[in-house]
Amino acid sequence: MSRTTHMIAARDGVRLATDVYLPAGKGPWTVLLERTPYDRRGTNHADRTLAEPEPKSKPQIAAWFADRGFAYVLQDCRGRFESEGRFEKYLGEQADGVDTLNWILAQPWCDGRVCTLGFSYGAHVQTALAAATPAGLAAMFIDSGGFSSAFDSGIRQGGAYELKQLTWALKHARLARETRDDPRRRSALESVDIRDWVGKVWTHGHSAVSAAPEYEAYILEQWAHEKFDDFWQRAEFFARGHHDRFPDVPCVLMSSWYDPYSRTAIENFIGLRSGKKSPVRLVLGPWTHGQRSLTYAGDVDFGAAATLDGQVAPDYPTLRSDFFDRYVRGGDAPDWLASPVTVFVMGGGPGGKTVEGRLQHGGSWLRCSDWPPREAKPLRLYLAEARSLQSRRPAEDLEESWQHDPLDPVPTIGGAITSGAPLMEGGAFDQRETAQTFGSSAIGRPLADRKDVVSFRSAPLERDLQVVGPVRARLWVSTSAVDTDFVVKLVDEYPPSQEWPSGFAMNVTDGILRLRFRDSFSEPKLAEPGKIYPIEIVLLPTANRFVRGHRLRIDVASSNFPHFDVNPNTGAPAGVPSTPLVAQNRVHAGSAAPSHLEIFVLADP
Repeated sequence: MSRTTHMIAARDGVRLATDVYLPAGKGPWTVLLERTPYDRRGTNHADRTLAEPEPKSKPQIAAWFADRGFAYVLQDCRGRFESEGRFEKYLGEQADGVDTLNWILAQPWCDGRVCTLGFSYGAHVQTALAAATPAGLAAMFIDSGGFSSAFDSGIRQGGAYELKQLTWALKHARLARETRDDPRRRSALESVDIRDWVGKVWTHGHSAVSAAPEYEAYILEQWAHEKFDDFWQRAEFFARGHHDRFPDVPCVLMSSWYDPYSRTAIENFIGLRSGKKSPVRLVLGPWTHGQRSLTYAGDVDFGAAATLDGQVAPDYPTLRSDFFDRYVRGGDAPDWLASPVTVFVMGGGPGGKTVEGRLQHGGSWLRCSDWPPREAKPLRLYLAEARSLQSRRPAEDLEESWQHDPLDPVPTIGGAITSGAPLMEGGAFDQRETAQTFGSSAIGRPLADRKDVVSFRSAPLERDLQVVGPVRARLWVSTSAVDTDFVVKLVDEYPPSQEWPSGFAMNVTDGILRLRFRDSFSEPKLAEPGKIYPIEIVLLPTANRFVRGHRLRIDVASSNFPHFDVNPNTGAPAGVPSTPLVAQNRVHAGSAAPSHLEIFVLADP
C-alpha cells in the first residue's frame, strides 16, 4: 500500500488537500471517496467496532480498505485543516465534490468507478454530489446524514432552530486553521462558555463565535432564514427535491433512532427507490449518532443484540467493504443487507437495571421489504378526559392549558441530538431533571410534574403494542399570543418496580411546530389570540415495543430547550431581539377538536 498527497484544484482555483491510498500491485482499482471537515488524518469517535472499541484513525481505515483492493481517497473539505478557501458549513460541497470526482476519474489508477462513503458531514457531501448526476459515481454508503431536508430535520425542525448548530460552531471554530494561526482569535474563542450564550439572540459581532466571522456568518444566515425558500432548496440541504437527479446506483442509508438523521435516512430511502432499479437499503439502530457498536443510548440499554457488530454484519468496515465488493465489483461477498429494510425495534427487555445503572429496555432486529412495514396498521389515540389517551374519539369537549414562559423553558432531556455537548446529550433517559440537566430548576422533578407540561396517558396496556413507523400528532390548539411553539414527546412509561421505585419514563421520539408555520413553511402567518387552529406536528420516526403493563404517554409543552431555540411569543422574526412574553397556551380535544396521536402498529407474527 502507498500513500501520496495532492492539492486538487477546484474550479475557482482553491486547492483541496487530498490523500490517495493505493493497494499493492497493479491497478486500476475501484475507488472509495471520503470527504470530511473533521481532518482527513484525524480520528472520528464512530470509527470503532465491538471487538476494537478504540477508534481507528482515518489513515488506518483507508489502509484497511486498500488491503482489500480498493483505492481510497481522503479529502479535507474546503477551508478545513489543510484545504484552502473559506469554510461555509454545508454549502459549496456539490461543486467541490464534482471537481474531486472528475480529478479521480482522470487518474490511471481509477477503473472508472468511484464509490462514496462517509459519516455525518461525510454523508451530507455525498447527497450534494449525487444531485449533480455525476458520471462515474458507482455506489454510495450514506451514514447518519445526507439531508433529505435540512429545514425539516438537522438544522431546523417545525420552524424552530436546532441549537446544536451553535455548540458545533464553537467547537470547530476553535479547531479551524485560522484559529491555530491567530493567537488573539484562539484566546477569544477559548474564553467563551457556550452556556452563557445559548439562550441569547446572536447578531453580527455579538455571538459566541464573533472572533471567527466565517462561523458566525453561516450561523446567522441559517437562523435568520426561517421560511422554506430557495436557500433551503439547494442540493446541499434538500436531497428530497433532487432525488430524480441521483444516478441509479446501489446505496445504503443508515442512521439511528436517537439521531437527528433518522427521518433523513427514511425519506432518502423512499425517494431513491422510486423509479430506480439499483438496490437501496435502509438500516436504523437504537443508537446515538454513529455509536453502532454500543448497546446503550443515554441511560437505556437495549441488550446484546443492539450492536451492528455480529447482528447486522460482522462489523461496520466489513459491511461497507462487502457491499461495495458485491454490488460494484461483482464479487461474491456476503449480502448482509439482503432485506431492503433492517431496523431495530426497541423494547421487550426485562426492565431491570444493568450494573452500570441503565434501564434494561431490550429489543430485536426486524427485517422487511418496505418502510413502514406493509403489515403495519395506523392507529389513532385520542386525547380524552382525565388527561387520558384512548382509541375511541371522545364525545365531550375539553381543553388543557399551561403558561409558556420563555424565560423558564422546559429543559431538554435526551432525544435525537448530536454535537450538543456541553449543553445536552442524545439518547433515551428517564424524563426527570438531574444535576446534569441544563436549565434545571428542580433536581429530581419529573418533567410531567412541571406546570408547563401536560401529559396524556393510556391505560396500562393489556398486551404488547409494537409501534413501528412514522409518528404524527394532530392537535387543535390556541394561544393568547400571536405566535408560540407546540412540542409533543412520545414516552414509554414504565410502572414502579423494585429496581425503579418511581418507574421510568423513557423518551421515544419528539417533534415541534412553530405556530406561525401551521399552514405553510413558505408563508408564515401570525395567529389570532384565542382562535383555535388545527396543527400537525411531525415527530421523528421510531420503532418501539410498549410492553404489557406499560403506559403510552405523550407530553405536550411549548419548549424543548436547548434542543431548539425558545419562542419569545412576540411574533418577532427569527434572530431579531424582542422582549419575551408569557403565553397562555391550550390544547383542545373532543368531538369538535379531535386531537390525536397517529402511530403505526405492527402485530407480532
